[in-house]
Amino acid sequence: MPLFHAEPLTRFAAALFQAAGVGEPEAQRVAQSLVDANLCGHDSHGVLRITQYVEAIKDGRLKPGAPFTVIRETAAVLVVDGGWGLGQVQAHRLLERLVPRAQALGLAAGTLKHCGHIGRLGEYAEAAAAQGMAFMATVNNHGFGRGVAPPGGIQARIGTNPLCLAAPTADVPIVLDIGTSVVAEGKVRVAFNKGQAVPPGWLLDADGQPTTDPGVLYKEPRGSILPLGGEQAYKGFGIGLLLDMFAGGLSGAPCSHPSHPNLSANAVFFLVMDIGQFAGHSHFISESTRLAQAVRTCPKAAGVAEILLPGDPERRTKTQRLASGIPLDDGTWSQLRSLAERLAVPLPS
Repeated sequence: MPLFHAEPLTRFAAALFQAAGVGEPEAQRVAQSLVDANLCGHDSHGVLRITQYVEAIKDGRLKPGAPFTVIRETAAVLVVDGGWGLGQVQAHRLLERLVPRAQALGLAAGTLKHCGHIGRLGEYAEAAAAQGMAFMATVNNHGFGRGVAPPGGIQARIGTNPLCLAAPTADVPIVLDIGTSVVAEGKVRVAFNKGQAVPPGWLLDADGQPTTDPGVLYKEPRGSILPLGGEQAYKGFGIGLLLDMFAGGLSGAPCSHPSHPNLSANAVFFLVMDIGQFAGHSHFISESTRLAQAVRTCPKAAGVAEILLPGDPERRTKTQRLASGIPLDDGTWSQLRSLAERLAVPLPS
């Protein structure tokens, strides 16, 4: 399992994208996003995705340099056609336009359709919180919903449709970024690339039976990922269902349907809130900080060393991996090495 420091891995990722026809600024934006996901411990949204993106560019499903076309707007709303551009590029453009509107009006919402996979939602939440904004986001897979079956069903009907929420505090922001399934599809793909079984409780096979074989998501007949919630899986499925409706219905993209192909794409919904224009910045920060401290100092059960809040694991993993390097599983590295040879891109040290 090779180990890479962030800077050479980012240069390598950007070089791969540029060799595939992506302009330097966009290549750098996507490379930084993917490597940052690896740094935060979310390898499912990291450089594992490079081969997927490059193949979509080659096939014409993703279009580097695509325009950011506003198709409808009000003072507080932007509805945008991403032109099948690279997801991280178009999603950051959306956020950059929403923050000033929220600062002027108190809140602003925006959507994207025809947009590539935008990566880790926590990246945008962190950027919004750093500017004093509260944030909510979700995506669906632009109509491709063969990830999660409803409780009692044996065929997937929605994606893993994540929910991301962020709140600033006087210290670090609290950032919740979760799928509404028990696991992100990308984490199953990591196990598949490694040739490893997944833990019990993640997957069902095509007959609706529990399995630890990650291949059920990538081979016909396909299985599904279980919804969040264990014995009360209707809760996770219900949240994912409504988020799918928000992402598709508000953006002009499709909601999930079995007939839609996998485009490596997202329909996107962002909501940005200026905390200062509600009960006031000082009140929000005082209360969010006090609550965070109360949770951190909660009496601990036997054997528990520390209570963590949402966002803590990512920050700690990032500190560790910036110092010691990012591990890549052999399957992912083999794919990247083959791609580099095909595109005549030198391998990183």
